[in-house]
Amino acid sequence: MAKKEKMLKITLVKSTNSSIKVHKATIEALGLRKIGQSVTKKDNTQMRGMCFRVRHLVIVEEV
Repeated sequence: MAKKEKMLKITLVKSTNSSIKVHKATIEALGLRKIGQSVTKKDNTQMRGMCFRVRHLVIVEEV
């Protein structure tokens, strides 16, 4: 059997209105637009780094 990939569920919980440009760009690169929207991404160092950069705006769960 193939090894199942780990996934991250990323949910936007705060607005990006008063955030700096880098944080807004990171949220957009994650594919998030609206508060409460969730996306599922592969668990790798790039995604972890992006989530760490905007950790005050999102909730990250391992799926």
